[in-house]
Amino acid sequence: MSRERIVTRQLLPDDNQVDTIRPVSIDEYIGQERVIENIKISVKAALMRKEPLDHVLFYGPPGLGKTTLAKIIAHEMDVKIISSSGPALEKAHDLVGILTNLNYGDIFFIDEIHRLNRVVEEFLYPAMEDFQIDFVIDKGPYAKTIKLDLKRFTLVGATTRKGLITAPLRDRFGILHHLDFYSVEELEKIVFRASRILNIEIDDAGAGEIALRSRGTPRIANRLLHRVRDYSQVMGSGKITQEIADTALKLQGVDKKGLDTLDRAFLEVIIDVYNGGPVGIEAIAATLNEEKDTLEDTVEPFLLKTGFLLRTPSGRRASPAAYEHLGRSPKITGEQGDFFGFPEKNEI
Repeated sequence: MSRERIVTRQLLPDDNQVDTIRPVSIDEYIGQERVIENIKISVKAALMRKEPLDHVLFYGPPGLGKTTLAKIIAHEMDVKIISSSGPALEKAHDLVGILTNLNYGDIFFIDEIHRLNRVVEEFLYPAMEDFQIDFVIDKGPYAKTIKLDLKRFTLVGATTRKGLITAPLRDRFGILHHLDFYSVEELEKIVFRASRILNIEIDDAGAGEIALRSRGTPRIANRLLHRVRDYSQVMGSGKITQEIADTALKLQGVDKKGLDTLDRAFLEVIIDVYNGGPVGIEAIAATLNEEKDTLEDTVEPFLLKTGFLLRTPSGRRASPAAYEHLGRSPKITGEQGDFFGFPEKNEI
């Protein structure tokens, strides 16, 4: 069963509307300070040498700004950017057509690069390393290999699953940056910036309430801002206050910690059905009637980050913080009063 979630980090159709609030230059970018500082140095050094930037790989959870950073690099280098994605590059000639049309210094951005077809990926190796591609024409005894020279370009890859990128491809990137979740303070600044661009009236408490529930993700913060704006225009004065934001987000099913219905259902299954765990992800997925990959990719990362979920060798367990958030009383066992989430021995 597929549920549309307002707090998902994946792109939704409405998210295309927020392109107008993406930062364009590196100075407009909020958060990821270490990454930004390193990009500034790399870009400045490349410009001083009048050379294209080394190949760059961004990795981290969805919605943290990997695509935005690729566009910012193109802006700072004053070059063209061509965008594609791993699943879209199905055949070698798709890749060849793009690479042969790149000019010196241009950026070729591949989102979800871990999903590249292996045949297509092998064409990338000489392109990234030697700026050449070997193109085979004809078949059998008449087959010939033609070397095509490429203009030097920069490949920028983005992935949410760095571990799925093959070692030969990963090793060809000269610059690797990990993007982590944003702090509430950084998300407040992002909400204020978006509000100014969209001419939305919002006070400090209203921005803070949205930031608090945005799961450390700018994409979600901007999405929640749009939903709260709609509620404020219809049910309020048009100004976003803490009370308006709180009411609007409760209506959307997003609680104070940023958990939605599926997050809470995930924890409730562990606590109520499996006595707090440990329990395997397959059992949780079957109980919720959800895909295992959906839970692993879109639910678990945030629950782990916030400390509501524990992953152990024997399975998933709900933490004491999860019990407290859901208003449950955790079971205590052991001489030292350790928390396990299991029933007492005399209750078995």
